[in-house]
Amino acid sequence: MKYLLFVLFGIVTLSCSTEPEPLKYGTDVCHFCKMTLMDNKFGAELVTRKGRIYKFDDMRCFLNYYNSGNEATSDFQHALVIDYLNPGNFLNAYDAFYLKSSAIHSPMDGQVAAFQSKQHMMPLKKEWGAIYLAWGEVVTQYK
Repeated sequence: MKYLLFVLFGIVTLSCSTEPEPLKYGTDVCHFCKMTLMDNKFGAELVTRKGRIYKFDDMRCFLNYYNSGNEATSDFQHALVIDYLNPGNFLNAYDAFYLKSSAIHSPMDGQVAAFQSKQHMMPLKKEWGAIYLAWGEVVTQYK
């Protein structure tokens, strides 16, 4: 009986995890547009305080859901975006640096790429003729 209770406690504890999951390109499906995630330079993930995970293939889908009101933004434990220069690696969405340009060919044509620092994005800003956006500005792009 003790073993059964221990197993049940473990299952309940694991199911309530608020830790992010790596995006599985070629397998995971975007919560918003239902397309398979394919380009590992793009993507995002929202994790609620209750452990619900939403995965996205593009900043357009991520921000459309984030701004939808389906969940209060205060209910998100994690808001993560993929680092364009380190494909597959998450950045905290609130701290990331963003470029917007028609030269950015993201999966759903969101035309936004995320970077770890201004220093990392500056060479591409000039090359792409992009504009720099902070989190507050990028969030309003798809309201």
